[in-house]
Amino acid sequence: MSRLTAWILAFRPKTLTAALIPIVVGSALASQHPHGWQLWVSVCALLSALFIQIATNLFNDAIDFKKGADNANRLGPKRVTQSGMIESRQVMWAGFFCLLLALGFGLPLVVRGGWPIIGIGVVSLALAYAYTGGPFPLAYRGLGDLFVFVFFGLIAVSGVVYLQVGEWTLESFVAGAQVGLLSTVLIAINNYRDFEEDRKVGKLTLAARFGGRFAQAEILLLLAVSYMLGLFWWTKSFEAAAWMPLLSLPVAAEVARGVIRLPPSQALNRYLARAAGTQLLFGGLLSLGFLL
Repeated sequence: MSRLTAWILAFRPKTLTAALIPIVVGSALASQHPHGWQLWVSVCALLSALFIQIATNLFNDAIDFKKGADNANRLGPKRVTQSGMIESRQVMWAGFFCLLLALGFGLPLVVRGGWPIIGIGVVSLALAYAYTGGPFPLAYRGLGDLFVFVFFGLIAVSGVVYLQVGEWTLESFVAGAQVGLLSTVLIAINNYRDFEEDRKVGKLTLAARFGGRFAQAEILLLLAVSYMLGLFWWTKSFEAAAWMPLLSLPVAAEVARGVIRLPPSQALNRYLARAAGTQLLFGGLLSLGFLL
């Protein structure tokens, strides 16, 4: 494997839909506001979110290896630090560099959005590391799911809408909840797959704390609620936004069937990729529904 390929693998490109979709959905929703939207705001928000996501992935790669969570018994996709492709020190420094890039793209947003965006930005940058590192790593305390739902759903979508139109709206939080629930499906499947090994090293994700059955039920609930919230758009006369995401239901149903049918195993990696596809398709259709 080439050095470039190893770094791309470390970025975990399949997970980057969690950063992309909130910005797309928030921008589409903002475009329906009388104040409209500006392209540069969405571009800066997208690049900042992408680099925060990549930094989180890099820190996770290096720190999980150091703590023993990523070892020879790992069932998930190959990790560059654990497999020896890249030294952990290099991966960590790359993570800090990505945070610096995220900060650079976020500065114009701070100028536009003021103190609320400063607060969101500082917390987001800090938690990119604190997700697996520091004295209170969220992923090791069962708080990773909540972190993803809030920061890659509620805050990401509503923050983009606020930056575009200058208001915090109920609609942006509902759209953020839908996106955040589907982002959380990704981490929930990941944790379900690895919960037995995570228990051995003290990584107490929700799946490790409460077991496989809980994790399966959590994933099904996350999927179901994300689609059920579509009823809100019908009450707001966004009929297209209410029904168009339903076109992604067959893919979501396939993810649900796979999670119910399979025990923790490498076979779940296939459904993890399909869950990312579900979020990508759902978010794209929801955005298109807003535009229509």
